[in-house]
Amino acid sequence: MEQAVETAQRALKHVVVREYVRDLLDGAEPGTPAPSERELVSHFKVARMTVRQALDALVAEGLLERMPGRGTFVARPRRRAARLTSFTEDMRRRGMSAESRTLLARVEKAGPGVARALEIAPHAPVLHWKRLRRAGGSAICLEDAYLNEAMLPGFLAEGLPTSLYDALQGRQLRPTWAEDAVQADVATPEEAELLGLDAGRPVLRLARRALCGERVVQVSRSTYRSDRFTLHVQLGDDTP
Repeated sequence: MEQAVETAQRALKHVVVREYVRDLLDGAEPGTPAPSERELVSHFKVARMTVRQALDALVAEGLLERMPGRGTFVARPRRRAARLTSFTEDMRRRGMSAESRTLLARVEKAGPGVARALEIAPHAPVLHWKRLRRAGGSAICLEDAYLNEAMLPGFLAEGLPTSLYDALQGRQLRPTWAEDAVQADVATPEEAELLGLDAGRPVLRLARRALCGERVVQVSRSTYRSDRFTLHVQLGDDTP
């Protein structure tokens, strides 16, 4: 019983120290020194372990960062990955209105590569939706999207949506992150005709595996006109 009371008191002290430091540094510029453990021990008359627990919590939150040999400081804001956007959203962000022409929409058996990427059995039913994507009055890309038919019952019967990601959001399946692979290539005769290119002109191929949490929702292969599309990628690290 006494040990439990002591533990509770120590926990309360840890919270007091933590919130004191949080309030003290509220609005401080990144790089501002935090109070040292010695200062906090002296100020609150608590054990160093209690102070360390309070600072550890603020480090875990991202408010503070430790620099070995230098001390503890207000951390720089953590970088976040760019929000995963659909073609429609991407074009809108670039100041253009997106258009699509469906070239194929059907249920078919998954080939080995698609089945592996969607994490389903070979030959399981998948939705295959192929579109010519346009923006600003010009052809931008050809997109082949494959979706697990078992996750989207009645998808084709409801009528094809303007935006696939909006439709997935309505089913609580909008992708939250993706794995992309980009490759430079030349257009095939069929691609060149649909995209309004001369045969053999350069294109960018983007293969995407999109997930909602840990569930694979969509696998797609897109072929972009390299003269009308620039791929923007955010890079960086959190080291000083």
